Amino acid sequence: MKIVTWNVNGIRAVERKGDLEEFISKEQADLFLFQEIKGNREQFSDYLRDHTDYDQYYHSAQKKGYAGTGIWVKKSFIASCKDVTFHISVPHAPNMDEGRVSHLSFKKGRKIWDVLSIYFPNGGKSEAAWEEKLVFFDKVLDYMNDLRTQGHEVIVGGDMNVAHTENDITRAKENDGKIGFHPDERAWVDRVIAAGWLDVWRSENPDVCDVYSYWDMVTRARERNVGWRIDYFFIDQKMQKKVKDIAYLNDQYGSDHCPLSLILS
Repeated sequence: MKIVTWNVNGIRAVERKGDLEEFISKEQADLFLFQEIKGNREQFSDYLRDHTDYDQYYHSAQKKGYAGTGIWVKKSFIASCKDVTFHISVPHAPNMDEGRVSHLSFKKGRKIWDVLSIYFPNGGKSEAAWEEKLVFFDKVLDYMNDLRTQGHEVIVGGDMNVAHTENDITRAKENDGKIGFHPDERAWVDRVIAAGWLDVWRSENPDVCDVYSYWDMVTRARERNVGWRIDYFFIDQKMQKKVKDIAYLNDQYGSDHCPLSLILS
């Protein structure tokens, strides 16, 4: 099973550039998780809502042109599954009217699988937005734990808007305490790992630096690789043996984020 997550920073913009169609054709993932789709289905082209090879699910923000998430799943993959259901909520989490969670569940073999595409809040608009971000973090972790307790296989991917350690950000000292690298956010990632979840890429690359998933476009930071690793896949630590490959696709342009690809046996 190949899953790719990508904050596209506007799925229609990436489509217009020609990057999306080329990317989909090249990667041929079983599931694509998208964040910041910035649009509603009625605004999308036929390619974005009636693809030949993929069923396309979206959770759009109530505010048009803002946030939103989506999941594309290959039709040939879905054909081997049962009880396919699309969900759009995490219980009691704030900001859900911003389309921050897309959740596809299905039964494959004897297991129920839950795949979540999540766009975590930035939290920088106000003190209230910051508090809501921390609540959102905790509600997502609760939801992950609840699904796992039910015996499900859980995969969470997306833009989590936090760099965990100094190895995940170019200028750690300059950004220490700032949103995106705040101790409270980083402590949440600690709690996720302590709860038995695996930061898949970091577990496979424990000491690697200078690999990022986001760069500021205004300052052309990508050209200098001045970045942040804020896009993740989390799975149950017991699933680590299933990981065949995990990689940031740094050569893929079209957004201020690059995609992250995960292959499970």
